[in-house]
Amino acid sequence: MVLLVGSKKPIPKKEIISIENLLNQAKEFEEKLDLISAKAIYQRLITEFSNSKQVLQWQKKIEEINIKLLFSPIITKGSFLYEIKTNDTLTKIAKEFNTTVELIMKANDLKSDRIYPGRKIKVYNQPFTILIDKSQNLLFLKSNEEIIKTYVVSTGKNNLTPSGTFKIINKLKNPTWYKVGAVVPPSSPENILGSRWLGFDLKGYGIHGTNEPESLGKSITQGCIRMSNEDVEELYTIVPLGTEVIIVD
Repeated sequence: MVLLVGSKKPIPKKEIISIENLLNQAKEFEEKLDLISAKAIYQRLITEFSNSKQVLQWQKKIEEINIKLLFSPIITKGSFLYEIKTNDTLTKIAKEFNTTVELIMKANDLKSDRIYPGRKIKVYNQPFTILIDKSQNLLFLKSNEEIIKTYVVSTGKNNLTPSGTFKIINKLKNPTWYKVGAVVPPSSPENILGSRWLGFDLKGYGIHGTNEPESLGKSITQGCIRMSNEDVEELYTIVPLGTEVIIVD
C-alpha cells in the first residue's frame, strides 16, 4: 500500500495479473463449462506473455476448446440457431448451409437423422480451409483465418505430395484400397487408407487414415496426406465437400 502525504487512506497498488492468476481463471471457467470465457483467457495469455515457453501449450488448449465448441450446442461465431421446417432433412440442411450431416448431429447430440419441425438446432455455416505444410508435416484446419486445430500428418517421400490449391470432391467411410493387382477391403490390416478418405480434385490424391500411426510426422507416403484414424474421423465430421485444401512446401 502507498500513503499520500496528508492522507491516512492507503492506495492499493495496481494489481499485477500473473500467468498463474490467468491460468486459474481459465481453469475455473472450464470447470463451469464456460468454454468461450476460458478460450478468451488463453488468447489473452498468448497476447500478453508471448515470450513464455508455455505459448504452445496455451495454443493447444485453445484448439481443444475449439473442437469442444464445434461439437457442442453452444452458438459461436460462424454458427446460428436454425428452426427445422416441414420437409427438412439433415442432408438438405447440410447442403443449404455448406456443412456436414455428421457435424450437425454431433453439435446437437442427435442419435439419429430423424428431425421434427419446430425444433431449433445449431448449424455451423462458416467455411473451413485446410492448409498442409509439407516442411513441418502439419495440417491446419482453419475457419475465417483462425486456426481451429493443428494435426500431425505424414506427407510424400521425395516431395511426392503436390503443392497447390485443391478441393475435396469425395468422402468415404472405411474405404476399400484399390492397389495394383489387388483389392484390399476395409477390414484388412493391410489396408493403408485407414478409416476415412477425403479425395482431392487431383486423381489418386487425398487425405486418409493409416494402419501405421507410428509413421506420422514423417515424409513417407506415396503422395497422399496420412493422419491417425482418430484425427481423420474428426476432420471428416467437420469439413464438407468443396472444402479448399492448400498445400505448401
